[in-house]
Amino acid sequence: MRIGILGTGAVGQTFGTRLHNLDHDVTLGARESGNPRAVEWAEAHAAECGTFAEAVVGADLVINATAGQYAVDALEMAGGNAALAGKVVLDVSNPLDYSTGELRLSVCNTDSVGEQLQRTFPDARIVKSLNTVNGSVMVEPSLVPGQHTIFVAGNDPEAKRVVVGLLGEFGWPAANVLDLGDIKASRGMEMYLPLWVSILRAVDGNLAFNINVVQG
Repeated sequence: MRIGILGTGAVGQTFGTRLHNLDHDVTLGARESGNPRAVEWAEAHAAECGTFAEAVVGADLVINATAGQYAVDALEMAGGNAALAGKVVLDVSNPLDYSTGELRLSVCNTDSVGEQLQRTFPDARIVKSLNTVNGSVMVEPSLVPGQHTIFVAGNDPEAKRVVVGLLGEFGWPAANVLDLGDIKASRGMEMYLPLWVSILRAVDGNLAFNINVVQG
């Protein structure tokens, strides 16, 4: 697939490298053309980089790897609803806010970033997934031994199938992917992050962890 990634940070670059190694046609998108991190990554991988808008043009799949509280702005810069119409948009972001010195969520309880994106860009096919694990585990689930669960949520069943297919390429078995329903389930997925941070502290900073849903 042709995949446009919005975000040049650690998560965006991790996705870019993994997808490039899986022989996808990747463009790493930044807010401004010539972003040094994007250029350095593109040169190292013989891949493409550009603005958010350039990353979206012609993409079969768009990955939002920007910070959750800036996600709507990022997709607006990518061309908004017109540019995203019909496209599958995988949102892996979380609404983390450390402005007070402690972890808060910029949106929670009655809304979520996933819902904000679907509401603002109604013709895009937003799918929330992978936001409940560290960036490296997102694309290499084998870093965590044994069985463990990843979640998907979204309004469009076919868009979710596309994302589940990509998860399979990363190494997530279909049996370990739990569909939580429509995009409203993004609320719980995003509100899990404070617990994720507490677990991270309890396991002495080892990022290679996840949870498993076990049924009796």
